[in-house]
Amino acid sequence: MEPTKVQSEGGLNVTLTIRLLMHGKEVGSIIGKKGETVKKMREESGARINISEGNCPERIVTITGPTDTIFKAFAMIAYKFEEDIINSMSNSPATSKPPVTLRLVVPASQCGSLIGKGGSKIKEMRESTGAQVQVAGDMLPNSTERAVTISGTPEAIIQCVKQICVVMLESPPKGATIPYRPKPASTPVIFSGGQAYTIQGQYAIPHPDLIGCIIGRQGTKINEIRQMSGAQIKIANAMEGSSERQITITGTPANISLAQYLINARFRDVAAMWNDPSSMTTS
Repeated sequence: MEPTKVQSEGGLNVTLTIRLLMHGKEVGSIIGKKGETVKKMREESGARINISEGNCPERIVTITGPTDTIFKAFAMIAYKFEEDIINSMSNSPATSKPPVTLRLVVPASQCGSLIGKGGSKIKEMRESTGAQVQVAGDMLPNSTERAVTISGTPEAIIQCVKQICVVMLESPPKGATIPYRPKPASTPVIFSGGQAYTIQGQYAIPHPDLIGCIIGRQGTKINEIRQMSGAQIKIANAMEGSSERQITITGTPANISLAQYLINARFRDVAAMWNDPSSMTTS
């Protein structure tokens, strides 16, 4: 297939689909009250803007249309995010304005072209647009896509997106792409008196010594559980005035179940050691 040549300003009327990964708060900002913001974006840009369903911490925003409509939609999103940053700064002591950040989801087979030989293409994009561009080293879970993070001023981001679109049109994806689909928020568990109760995806560990046993020396035990289960496990610091620490487990339902089972098993082993000190080992 002949690579499609487009002008860097997207002068040709080529239809393209770009996928963005957003947190719930960002999505709320794009949707607006009663969906008014996204409706306005659709009407003024002429692009199709779809937002993935589901009670997920992350959502996919898909923008489809001729390249010029995509650039208009991106400009509106970037300026909306900048407006949100300015509004949040008016209520905070921060003095330096953080950059606007967008995360694109790109088939891994196209990432080599975005990076270029020895990083030449990504370096050229950074220098010519003033935006920071990072291509994730790992693929997003259960997909063949990677996150490409762009940050800077809205103007820099728009120029950078134009250049990325040109590369994506000139180097179509190779083979089948398994798209990234964000997973719903996980169901957690709470430990209390040796019993585990399901709550909103988290464990509260009441005994300060117990958490150390679950983490293991230099994190060996918790890393083992992470690897065996495939789940993400985060352990929060204790809140002031409390010895409890939250463990949050995220991943597929199967991954979460396995992580919960392994933590419970470790919990039982440690409890048995405490009840029978002669069985204690240096694990």
